Amino acid sequence: MTMTEERSVTTVKVSAPAVDMKLEIVVIPVSDVDRAKAFYAGLGWRLDADFASGDGWRVIQFTPPGSSASVIFGANVTAATPGSAQGLYLVVSDIDAARSDLTRRGVEVSEVFHGTGDAHAGTDEPFLSGSRRVTGPDPERGSYRSFASFRDPDGNGWLIQEITARLPGRVEGTTAFTSPVDLASALRRAAAAHGEHEKRFGGQHDANWPDWYAEYMVREQAGRPLP
Repeated sequence: MTMTEERSVTTVKVSAPAVDMKLEIVVIPVSDVDRAKAFYAGLGWRLDADFASGDGWRVIQFTPPGSSASVIFGANVTAATPGSAQGLYLVVSDIDAARSDLTRRGVEVSEVFHGTGDAHAGTDEPFLSGSRRVTGPDPERGSYRSFASFRDPDGNGWLIQEITARLPGRVEGTTAFTSPVDLASALRRAAAAHGEHEKRFGGQHDANWPDWYAEYMVREQAGRPLP
């Protein structure tokens, strides 16, 4: 290189890895702490804490089955108006089973519903897919598309959403099933899909069905193309 030549330098900007930030707590405002405690205990949720002090402060924490996030309520823990928490989502793999369980526990739950192509034009209470509720699950039983709703005694609004297959890129790391109910639902969906798989090959028995089931269940949960 001569003295008159210029050296070209390329600068590469390397982004630092994002810091993990795990959503773990949602605070819900209630007017009667003991009534709320009885309600959420009646849902079958795990009671994690009930702490109080002499100055009127009290905090209660519950965790829904299979959830990595919890709810907190109590006395002097939020200035929000009781009942003002709306659009709190509970994700399930079988919305009919979830609704039946809540009904059995004495909770007043809406019928299962879904949205339509003009779901954003309706006057119903808004949900993730719009403002028009059509009775019954999504006709194609598509993941993310079937809902049900209920309220706690203060009117805080909960929505149940059925998710059976995640969109691509939504699951990081190893796939896992957090409860026997989730695993059983995944097995039923795999069994139905495997039946169609065998039909495509003349209805012959697939001796490798355990491998097929496992591949299907992992791909479904990770949002990858299904076999």
